[in-house]
Amino acid sequence: MKFFTILATIVATALIIYNATKLDFNNLFEGQSVIALITILASLCAIVLLQILRFSKRVDQKLKGRR
Repeated sequence: MKFFTILATIVATALIIYNATKLDFNNLFEGQSVIALITILASLCAIVLLQILRFSKRVDQKLKGRR
């Protein structure tokens, strides 16, 4: 599970970097820039969810160790 979350985080970060190059700051809400913004936002959401998953698994393991 840890390998999957790290790999998915790296892929999401790569998508953010790639889509940041597609942004047109003169026309930010037109054409390909909108798609890039949506993809950047979705990648950020995926990173947050993956970090929550990693944190919850870590807490779960510590609670199982205490019993």
